[in-house]
Amino acid sequence: MALSVRLDPALATRVEEESKRLGISKSDLIKDALELRLGLKNPYDLLRQVRRSGPMGNPTASEHTGAGLKAKLRAKRSD
Repeated sequence: MALSVRLDPALATRVEEESKRLGISKSDLIKDALELRLGLKNPYDLLRQVRRSGPMGNPTASEHTGAGLKAKLRAKRSD
């Protein structure tokens, strides 16, 4: 179903910027915001659903990040 809504220029600009930042259409951004506001989509439930689906990526990826960054910086400086 199509729905037409008038937005003031400042809000329209914010919608445009946020949709670009997220890489989604303005329509998807507005639908998502409405679903959250109307209680049709609960961020906590979505997070639980994702976590229940099994391990994602490397579970130790956030460990020892400083050492990896230092190594990359040293390699860059040596070039």
